[in-house]
Amino acid sequence: MMHSPSLGQAIARTFPHRRRIVAMCVVALAAGLIWRVVDLQLNHNAFLTEEGDARHLRIEKIPAHRGMLLDRNGEPLAVSTPLASVWVNPRKLEASRPKWPELEAALTLEPGLLEQMTEARGEREFVYLRRHVEPSVAEAVDALEMQGVHLKPEYRRYYPMGAAASHVLGFTGIDDTGQEGLELAFEETLSGEGGARRVVKDRLGRIVENLERLRPARPGSDIVLSIDRRIQSLTWRALRQGVRLHRARAGSAVVMDVRTGEVLAIANLPSFNPNDRGDRSSGRFRNRALTDLLEPGSTIKPFTVAAALQAGIVRPDTILDTRPGFLKVGRHTVWDIRNYGVIDVRKVIKKSSNVGAGKLALELDPARLWEMFHRVGFGSLTGSGFPGEREGTLTDSIDWGEIHRVTLSYGYGLAATPLQIARAYAAFGNGGALPDVSFVRADGAPVTSQAMPAPVAAELLEMLELVIEPGGTGSRAQVAGYRVGGKTGTTKKSEAGGYSENRYHSAFAGLAPMSDPRLSVVVVIDEPGGDAYYGGAVAAPVFSEIVDGALRILGIAPDDPETIRSPAISIAAAASQPAVERTP
Repeated sequence: MMHSPSLGQAIARTFPHRRRIVAMCVVALAAGLIWRVVDLQLNHNAFLTEEGDARHLRIEKIPAHRGMLLDRNGEPLAVSTPLASVWVNPRKLEASRPKWPELEAALTLEPGLLEQMTEARGEREFVYLRRHVEPSVAEAVDALEMQGVHLKPEYRRYYPMGAAASHVLGFTGIDDTGQEGLELAFEETLSGEGGARRVVKDRLGRIVENLERLRPARPGSDIVLSIDRRIQSLTWRALRQGVRLHRARAGSAVVMDVRTGEVLAIANLPSFNPNDRGDRSSGRFRNRALTDLLEPGSTIKPFTVAAALQAGIVRPDTILDTRPGFLKVGRHTVWDIRNYGVIDVRKVIKKSSNVGAGKLALELDPARLWEMFHRVGFGSLTGSGFPGEREGTLTDSIDWGEIHRVTLSYGYGLAATPLQIARAYAAFGNGGALPDVSFVRADGAPVTSQAMPAPVAAELLEMLELVIEPGGTGSRAQVAGYRVGGKTGTTKKSEAGGYSENRYHSAFAGLAPMSDPRLSVVVVIDEPGGDAYYGGAVAAPVFSEIVDGALRILGIAPDDPETIRSPAISIAAAASQPAVERTP
């Protein structure tokens, strides 16, 4: 039986040398590839290396860790925590379209946002989708492995005390740079310096290899502040209670070490939570204790008396006739709340006599009075270095007329901050030495200047203690177990055309313990509502609450054992008692 030849056999007979031809083609192709490889390596190496690096080799920034703000005992007040931010290259985002819904869900983005971003991308290659995401969110985004979607390591600032210390600490912006308060004041020290490294990234932008560190990151330095977080917390709570109870517009409180000028606490209301960016209203940012000026009112009278004592025109027991309870100065009349009659200099402070203070001012050379106010810091910065601090106003004595001298003697016609008042009172408790103010813990000798002779300061301490005794205007500032002293102040707020008849600053400035003063404390309540608006009724109880807690926190032994078991008068209870002071 005959078989027809197969197709393969037919082709073999037609192309008898096919194997040789195929082999020659393979060899020629291999030789061509080898030649091309050699050619690229020898003749185009630099070009190819540059192109490869341009696609996969990157210079990556290394963020510097921001230094911490610590309280004087080493407790953290501001800490930066590592987080990640999600950014995209809109020009590459199209390649990952199927995963867009998953990305939008992970970042809680509005549906369609990625579509809009892609359509309006223009020439942009970097757009943030979400800053400072939680680690779990960052992991979910990274797991999507989307082209054009990247994670950037960053830091976010956290403030453990929240609103209680917001005004003194301030806050950082989205890029962890200081924006307000001490964060801004110490920005250079806290921020450090970022580094850089060379890395290889894959097509999704993920780092696959660290090649070298070009410049190491230099972390910021920690700063130990003068603030005591325990005293800061109780100061803020006491101030909040006083402001709420009296339905006040605002309030400020300062606690200072009289020897060193260290600020142990500063609180202001209204406040804000620096951890919540949505709670940052610019109207609540300012540190009122350093930026808001007020006429000090009767809290200035001790300095008028100090000037008269230093000039030698009176002694503490010198008699002054304040009858009939008012003083005519040209066409103006200065009033006391009632006719105190014939009193000594001590009672000018205890009873807060405007007439007595005015008569002393008229006996004084104006330059002497100006010098005393100036030497205790009025009209000058405190040296704190706090951003936005104001120096207040103190006009030159050459411009003073008689009525101006009189009104200055009881706190009208000059302007000061609560911090300046606290610093000035520190001189009474520090043997007449005025300390420079510091927000950093003092480890060396304090910087001071002698504002008044030590004997004058000692005499004023005795008078300030009389204010707290029964019959004095500041009896509600008493602290069980401790001798305290101070001065009340109530001033009408200025407005267009003169002074308001129903808007007040209520203040109390004082020292404790009087046997060996350690603390200077000032409380100012701005526009208290209701019938109570006198400094002795509104601000003095807040002072008492702050001093009571602060002295115990610092472990300062009681210096008045006879009153150690006296029941404490709460802020609320003090508010229900009748007022005892009134200052025009």
